[in-house]
Amino acid sequence: MVPFSYYIDKFLNYLVIEKNYSSHTVTNYKIDLKELEGFLANHGPKDIKEIDYFTLRKFLSALSEKNLNKRTVSRKISTFKSFFKFMVREAEIKNNPASSLIYPRLEKNLPVFLTESQVVNILNLPKDDTMLNLRDKSILEVLYSTGARVSELANLKINDVDLISAIIKVMGKGRKERLLPIGEPAILCLKKYLDKRTDKNPSLFINKNNGRLTDRGIRLVVNKYMRQAAMNLNVSPHTFRHSFATHLLNRGADLRSVQELLGHSSIATTQIYTHLTIDTLKKVYDKAHPRA
Repeated sequence: MVPFSYYIDKFLNYLVIEKNYSSHTVTNYKIDLKELEGFLANHGPKDIKEIDYFTLRKFLSALSEKNLNKRTVSRKISTFKSFFKFMVREAEIKNNPASSLIYPRLEKNLPVFLTESQVVNILNLPKDDTMLNLRDKSILEVLYSTGARVSELANLKINDVDLISAIIKVMGKGRKERLLPIGEPAILCLKKYLDKRTDKNPSLFINKNNGRLTDRGIRLVVNKYMRQAAMNLNVSPHTFRHSFATHLLNRGADLRSVQELLGHSSIATTQIYTHLTIDTLKKVYDKAHPRA
């Protein structure tokens, strides 16, 4: 009998080679499938051909005891649907046992974003012209100027930045490249930062030991200045991305352009940013309502 791990490896190789998925996405798929494998070793059938809808329901019921949030459960269901669909395609099984699994109903939470004045306040926090302070200021400026993801920022090389044309090249989800315009304040800050560097590391953002700054390192930088700004919001580097999109739309950018800048494959993902701040709504009300 073929072990379940063989099928997991086969599927993960497919995601990397044929689908060109990012390492982060592949890791999440692996975590979900390894968790299922562990469950099957103790409670389920050992042969993949014997796994049915009820086996997967039993596994999901076991997960509910761990009080996982709905988004995590939804991701696992999505993993199983994709995995078993691939197994059917490869003729390893006849039917997809996950096809009838129902996603939990998710609450539509609006993304947290900063006001323009809050962003300016944070961007002005790094003061001294030391290499690390200039790096920190560059990180904050580039996050807000481009709307890039943290992972995209962490993987940037110096050669990916064209300061003359004001363009940076990022590698997004699905390893899709896209070009992003970058504003003058971010360009000026990057020039100062790069002029201070004396190392040979090709990475754009480095740590104090001249190694590449990781996703986690960037998050720590952002959290540091959030604390300095005395903000009690649930703010992360992704909040700059939310703020970038919200401010563009509030100032008249069209949804399709914002979709391209964010690298969303579907415009439906971008539409969550069409919420408006209360200040914008008040201005519209005051201008348009006869009894305002």
